[in-house]
Amino acid sequence: MIITITLILTVLVAFNFFLLAFSCNKTTKKTTIEKPNIINPVKAETPTKRLATSQLAPTGS
Repeated sequence: MIITITLILTVLVAFNFFLLAFSCNKTTKKTTIEKPNIINPVKAETPTKRLATSQLAPTGS
C-alpha cells in the first residue's frame, strides 16, 4: 500500500516537472531597434474668442 502511494506520487511529481519544462514561456534575447523620437514642430496658438457674458437672473436669496 505504501509502495503504491509512493509510486503514484513519484509519477505525478515527474509528470509535473515534465509539464513545467515544456510549458514555460521561452524568452529570446533579441535586440530591438528603437525608432528615434521625432519632435513635431509647435503649431502657432490661435487666440480664443471670448463669449459674451450673459446676465444672470436674480435668485432672491
